[in-house]
Amino acid sequence: MRLARAVGFRLLYGLLSLIFITFVTFVANEAAPADPAVIFAGEKASLADVQLIRHRMGLDRPWYVRYGESLWKDAHLDFGNSYYGTQEPVGEILKRDVPLTLRVSLLAILLASAIGIFLGTLAAVYENRFVDRSVLTLSTLGVTLPNFVLAPLLVYVFALRLNYLPQNWEVTRVAPDFFYLLLPVVILAARPMAMLTRLTRASMVDTMRQEFVRMAIAKGVPTFRVIVRHSLRNAILPVITSIGTSFGYLLTGSFVIETIFTLPGIGRETIEAIQARDYPIVQACILVTGMMFVILNMLVDMILPILDPRIREAQV
Repeated sequence: MRLARAVGFRLLYGLLSLIFITFVTFVANEAAPADPAVIFAGEKASLADVQLIRHRMGLDRPWYVRYGESLWKDAHLDFGNSYYGTQEPVGEILKRDVPLTLRVSLLAILLASAIGIFLGTLAAVYENRFVDRSVLTLSTLGVTLPNFVLAPLLVYVFALRLNYLPQNWEVTRVAPDFFYLLLPVVILAARPMAMLTRLTRASMVDTMRQEFVRMAIAKGVPTFRVIVRHSLRNAILPVITSIGTSFGYLLTGSFVIETIFTLPGIGRETIEAIQARDYPIVQACILVTGMMFVILNMLVDMILPILDPRIREAQV
């Protein structure tokens, strides 16, 4: 019963977070200087034409009425139509763009987690030695080097100079998708990988100094078993929590990466919609991004009790 109540509270907090995201997005759209009706009508349109378009788009109604209507539609996954071009339904745009963003983000978080946990564990085992210092130097570089600096460097080396990887995403691809996604995934995973490396090292160092680890070593337990089963299993809990937070960073970081590599995902779609003042697309993309972040953090909260009996006993 207590476990079900805890899950229910997490669902409620996630729902409130999504409502807050929709409100902030709506307020930002309202505060934007450009008028969608003017952009839609064109510079040479008369005032009467602009007013007619404003009425047709529903922009002449009070803000709270429009927000309530948009919230109701969002709850039914009805995001309306794009303001421009063929006025394509936003839901169709999301169906086309979300899979690639999820694919890139999941590959990046898996890569960052695998390498970060491995390097952090390696640095902790060889604490204050050459391996430890090398890993700390590499992780510091990964934390301090932003994506918009790392991306041009890797593109210049691997795409322009060596010609090993394609520079941009292409509609008619001549190679498997792996080659087109390798650079974006590596660049997107660099910063969370460095952060997870440092966190894993700190947690492992603290755990390996505990009495139960020293007791296992004194009893002659094999080194690999001491590291993996006794140390890493207890040190991994804060790392898993950080992985959920890092995934949110990857979703927002994908906006820049998708624009640089022209990937057809919701990050690039959001940037183009912001530039065009296409508010239905902006609100839908931000809401979907927030929803994915909330869902992943809920999954992390549910995985922790499975790994740590103390958390499970506190909830049940």
